[in-house]
Amino acid sequence: QGQLVESGGGLVQAGGSLRLSCVASVRTSSLYNMGWFRQAPGKEREFVAETNWSGRNPRYADSVKGRFTISRDNAKNTVYLQMNMLKPEDTAVYYCAVSLGAGPPDYWGQGTQVTVSS
Repeated sequence: QGQLVESGGGLVQAGGSLRLSCVASVRTSSLYNMGWFRQAPGKEREFVAETNWSGRNPRYADSVKGRFTISRDNAKNTVYLQMNMLKPEDTAVYYCAVSLGAGPPDYWGQGTQVTVSS
């Protein structure tokens, strides 16, 4: 079993920054991938960013490359998403996710709302 708890969402003006955090309580090997997805109103959930255990070679959606940075602190079982130069189209509920292997996420957080005003 596992539990993911996100924090850090909020309302920000376009061009501003936010940092999301997600603390994971996953009772399994610590060798897992952690990442972020988002879902805007009326749209499907989409991939945002992912990092593996080492933190090397993170992956990003093209829409956030150069603006968002994912990082993790394994000692704290926490993954972060630093979001800079935010745009109104970044408005969505952001979900933390953990994958135990190469497949889709095994655990999801409850989501945190990010709203970017123009």
